[in-house]
Amino acid sequence: MGWFVAEDYDVARFVLQRGIALVYLVAFVAALRQFPVLLGERGLIPARPHAGRLPWRALPTLFHRHYSDRMLRVVAGVGIVLAAAVVAGLPQRGPWWVPLLVFGAMYLLYLSIVNIGGLLYGFGWESLLLEAGFLAAFLGSDATGTPIVTLLAIKWLVFRVEFGAGMIKIRGDEAWRDLTALYYHHETQPMPGPLSWFFHHLPRPLHKVEVAANHVVQLGVPWLLFFPQPIATWAAAAVIVTQLWLVASGNFAWLNWLTMLLAFAAVSDGVLTGEQAVRASGPVGLIVAVCAMGLLVLWLSWRPARNLVSRRQLMNASFNGWHLVGAYGAFGSITRRRQEIVVEGTADPDPTEADWREYGFAGKPGDVRRWPRQWAPYHLRLDWGMWFLALGSRAQLSWFEPFLFRLLEADPATLRLLARDPFDGDRPAWVRARIFDYRYSTGHELRTEKVWWVRTPAGMLVDPVRL
Repeated sequence: MGWFVAEDYDVARFVLQRGIALVYLVAFVAALRQFPVLLGERGLIPARPHAGRLPWRALPTLFHRHYSDRMLRVVAGVGIVLAAAVVAGLPQRGPWWVPLLVFGAMYLLYLSIVNIGGLLYGFGWESLLLEAGFLAAFLGSDATGTPIVTLLAIKWLVFRVEFGAGMIKIRGDEAWRDLTALYYHHETQPMPGPLSWFFHHLPRPLHKVEVAANHVVQLGVPWLLFFPQPIATWAAAAVIVTQLWLVASGNFAWLNWLTMLLAFAAVSDGVLTGEQAVRASGPVGLIVAVCAMGLLVLWLSWRPARNLVSRRQLMNASFNGWHLVGAYGAFGSITRRRQEIVVEGTADPDPTEADWREYGFAGKPGDVRRWPRQWAPYHLRLDWGMWFLALGSRAQLSWFEPFLFRLLEADPATLRLLARDPFDGDRPAWVRARIFDYRYSTGHELRTEKVWWVRTPAGMLVDPVRL
């Protein structure tokens, strides 16, 4: 059945299976380290089982009736083992159904975490990872050909990610239409990386070229992924190069890394190496499973396809509790002014005449002399929450106020999520949260004052509080 398998996509399958599994590995490690602190039994906003509130089919999760930190650690631990096995290539050596079961298990385990994670797991790249893992389950094994239907489904996923992001920009902020978005974006993005300062200070005409190129890649190139070779491979290369540019310019968890990996679905062995592998056709069981998956994706594609052409386009929306065939997009609007929440504590009994010391966060800007770090593809959920809080999101207060009291208690687990505890594990008497305006330093300020940021006070978010 030559119509079923693609004979020259061995490299694509190798990269897709191992790459997606590697991102799952990062996601499970992040959940193991952060979930119990943020959402666990004694978390900032403890996760609640859905039983009695929602049917299982609405938000499927292993924690539907009961949550415990121990169970979470088991789920994340099993996920880590399975992901590591795929990265090592072990399931791929067996029959086609072994990778299917392993990826299916990883998908269901991470789905269980996302569907109980609420606000702190409400990111588009969570759905992207879940959908990628679900589709990767149908790539077959080393003993089979690579199913064409699976590659088409992954290309359709890349198309929705790229074209959706392009349309949300064109329909959204005027800065994308007049090509001035990058005058602000590198400075105001959620979590700048080590090179973001340098990207911000590129000449403004080059910023306009960057935005124009972004529109071409996101609005035009995705269509070429479905063209014959070698056009599809060159289209994938354009996607990969632009995603590498985004990786270099900021920290967006695994969004860019995963998009790069998924683009390999369009990369042909023949174009890449000049040689084509010849594989046997897929077994009947694999054919049936892949065709069923293809029909499911086709059936679920109506709403996201309609969303792409809608004037009221949704960004990062899931249309079902399984997070399959959703809508994607990012930065429909650009923030012109950067504000940061700075959390401080003091050991002095009188907060009006006190020596206030600043808590240091791992990723978000704080200390103006600290060079931003590279964290992606790892996801710092606390730091991302702080960015949304600084934008004025009142929903984030649901965890931020308990966070302040954890600092007053000098809770060790909470302090481990920070880069710097100014009290070295001792309890402060008071804590407060101040608002600052931040801007990148100029080249002169960086050379003379050794500061990456310049900040000025802009108000108080939370007045001094104590236990």
